Amino acid sequence: MLPQHFINDAQGARWVEGNPPQLGLMDNATWMSSVAFDGARAFDGVVPDIEAHAARLVRSAKVIGLGPKLDADQIAAKMREGVARFPTGTHLYIRPLFYAAEGFVVPKPESTTFCLSLFESQLPEPKGFTSTLARVRRPDPMSAPTLAKAACLYPESAQAMRDARDAGYGNAVMLDHHGNVAEFATANLFIARRGVVVTPIPNGAFLNGVTRQRVIALLRGAGVKVVERTVRWREVETADEVFSSGNYAKVTPLIKLDGRTLEPGPIYRK
Repeated sequence: MLPQHFINDAQGARWVEGNPPQLGLMDNATWMSSVAFDGARAFDGVVPDIEAHAARLVRSAKVIGLGPKLDADQIAAKMREGVARFPTGTHLYIRPLFYAAEGFVVPKPESTTFCLSLFESQLPEPKGFTSTLARVRRPDPMSAPTLAKAACLYPESAQAMRDARDAGYGNAVMLDHHGNVAEFATANLFIARRGVVVTPIPNGAFLNGVTRQRVIALLRGAGVKVVERTVRWREVETADEVFSSGNYAKVTPLIKLDGRTLEPGPIYRK
């Protein structure tokens, strides 16, 4: 089935299919990257955490100077409406976003446009992934809008991924501006040692992921001790197990870190 898109712009609100052209060459979003977005999932008849994703999208839009005309409840309702356009149980990626159509450097909040895309995307099998240490770091919160899920932050992730792939790995561990572990280039990071889970404490350099929060709550609810604190690279190198959490693939084990092979461990399996 073709991707489904809901667009609410100067031409009105409508559903369209395929990959419709939307941005113009003069749009602020095209040349100033004034885009806030989020991602959610639908699979096997469930759409977990879409309210939280919708709320984060609104917050992200405001951080980068946009003026969202829809609130989180309206966005979540539209996301559910989009899911209903597909056969029940279809694995979907759901991507709502706000962007600015007007503004010279600074986006005009009143020109903010809402778009929502839903397309078939199978939840990846958690076969595991490989990683190395990135040479680029997450930016200082004083120098970039790090509290937003914003398009302008992702070229850095792409650079880390390109470097990792050139070196024969699938992902990269990124440090923050202090030299402490922040996350993977595309997901939050957890380590486990002797049955205790540790994950970097949010310090403004990376997003406190929605799926990250869910994983922490589930582990604690199952009686696993989870500690949020500063994490050093050496701790990741020597951990009993390492895994990631993110909306696209949910929870995935790390099976190789630089030259070291790891096995999916009991905490990951739980």
